[in-house]
Amino acid sequence: MKYLLDTHTWIWWYMNPRKLSHRVTNLIGDTTRYDELLLSAISPWEFCKLLEKGRIAISCNPEDWLNAAFDLPKFRLVPLSPVLAYGSTVLPQPFHNDPADQIIVATALQEDATILTKDRNILEYEHVKSLW
Repeated sequence: MKYLLDTHTWIWWYMNPRKLSHRVTNLIGDTTRYDELLLSAISPWEFCKLLEKGRIAISCNPEDWLNAAFDLPKFRLVPLSPVLAYGSTVLPQPFHNDPADQIIVATALQEDATILTKDRNILEYEHVKSLW
């Protein structure tokens, strides 16, 4: 089984794990429950945009934070390939217009992964597996 961390799930795992559901916390913490833990390449960009806009703050160098945040067991960063970029533009409708969410959903579909997210738009999207 593969799980794809939504951007907020990945950030909260390092910054404020109390925001995660017990189900997600237990799942991420038990490496026997998954084969791979994935992160879309769009998520580090979203994190940096949140820093840029002052919506989150960290007390260390952002590059150090990013390197530490990639240090998860069975972790793989999924690059944004041209095929994946295209897939994000042809998702079955209806789905909302947030490009980062479209890329995350397309990544989960390509990887046959379940998205770990609190995002209601993704949780209610019937074409992808998700849980919170």
